[in-house]
Amino acid sequence: MENALNLQIRPLTHSDQAFLWECLYFAIHVPLGTPLPGLDILKSPDLSKYVADWGRDTDFGFLAFDSVASKNLGALWLRQFTTYNAGYGYVDDQIPELNMAVVPDSRGWGIGSRLLEHLFAQGKYPAISLSVSPQNPAIKLYKRVGFKKVVEKGGSWTMLWKKPG
Repeated sequence: MENALNLQIRPLTHSDQAFLWECLYFAIHVPLGTPLPGLDILKSPDLSKYVADWGRDTDFGFLAFDSVASKNLGALWLRQFTTYNAGYGYVDDQIPELNMAVVPDSRGWGIGSRLLEHLFAQGKYPAISLSVSPQNPAIKLYKRVGFKKVVEKGGSWTMLWKKPG
């Protein structure tokens, strides 16, 4: 894909759940030289809650695709959790947690940046949280768009973005 020129972004629907499972797997940060985990890792309750039963009233996100090649390139999705079912990047019940992944052969084309720009342009949320390994290259993108580290636990950072103004 040349410079992601064919990039289209559309809202996620319930029918995108299978691709979200793939994206959840792609979002797992695995340091260089470490073997990839098996797909069974997605059955873990700590991970499966990010995609299971996608399409609830509070679920929100976007799918990036190449309109010419008819290929899904990545997704960004938000899900709200509670104290009793907290995600890795949980801050509070009112702040949705962001997950994002770009398929490995489409990374480096600015797709993640475009997905985040599209999300912020919606103006829907006053704050968004996420969890990221400090070794994950995506942390540079998150910092660049305004996410700030609020907690460090278990080798990961919980970061928070607040709507400017």
